[in-house]
Amino acid sequence: MEEFYKLLPLFIPIFIIQIILLVIAVLDWVKRPVTRGPKWLWLVIIVFVNILGPILYFVVGRREE
Repeated sequence: MEEFYKLLPLFIPIFIIQIILLVIAVLDWVKRPVTRGPKWLWLVIIVFVNILGPILYFVVGRREE
């Protein structure tokens, strides 16, 4: 258990970045009427593919109109 507490300072910033990316990606997903691919699928990817889901959405899923 002591090793976990030593690694905690590394995990906290990653967790905070993940939450921020998740919130921003979901807010952007709600505002966009169209995405590349099914819109519902992008929501699943954003929410369930941890830190990579929001990044994938921003890089691949957004459609500029």
